[in-house]
Amino acid sequence: MAAALLPPTLRTPHHRRLREIYRSAGWPCHDMLEVELLAAGLLERVHDDRGRETLRVTDAGIQVLAHTLQKNRAARDAHEALVARVAAEMQRAGRIAWRGLSLRAKVEERWCIAMPDVFSVRHTTVEDYLEPVVHEIKVRRADLLSDLRHEAKRLAYLEMSSQCWYVLREGIADADEIPPPFGVLVALEAGGFEVARPAARRALRPPFHLWMALARATPEPMDDPAQGWLGADDSPC
Repeated sequence: MAAALLPPTLRTPHHRRLREIYRSAGWPCHDMLEVELLAAGLLERVHDDRGRETLRVTDAGIQVLAHTLQKNRAARDAHEALVARVAAEMQRAGRIAWRGLSLRAKVEERWCIAMPDVFSVRHTTVEDYLEPVVHEIKVRRADLLSDLRHEAKRLAYLEMSSQCWYVLREGIADADEIPPPFGVLVALEAGGFEVARPAARRALRPPFHLWMALARATPEPMDDPAQGWLGADDSPC
């Protein structure tokens, strides 16, 4: 008697292909990824009156897509909430903060595009005192491990900042898993942050292209009650 086959383990490429087929006309690629999705009952073959074969996502596949969507949405919400916490902390420390900037950096004679979760500079008029800092936020271990495989991205962060930190949700990694040039800040479940390892510091004057990117972007609004008096009709001034 033949041994029963175990269902394939679904990974990110399987979920991505399932989404692609759901959005498309369903023309098959005839690769092993589709073989596993068919074997799992998440896809089915459909033949038209000319005998042409397409693929259709089954009801079970729809359930997998819905579950993946909810999981990814929850991760994005948790990520954005932590990004907002870090940006607010930078503002309380007297810094100007930006979220989701797209910045260029020259790494090994090549230009790279990096998008730090939080980029901040000191609120000062002296260029040498700006101390640009990058905070990269990670709430899922899988995302962190994927990020650590991209050395060019990490080098770009170092190139554009005097300090660079990884901010990790509590419990997803140990500080010694992060390369030494980077600081490690742990976002505690009970609230607040804990320095697991300080970031290396170096002097850095922002280059002109970085200034231009900041000039085109809008920093995080300052949540300062005192600013409410400015321009108000009933100002006491």
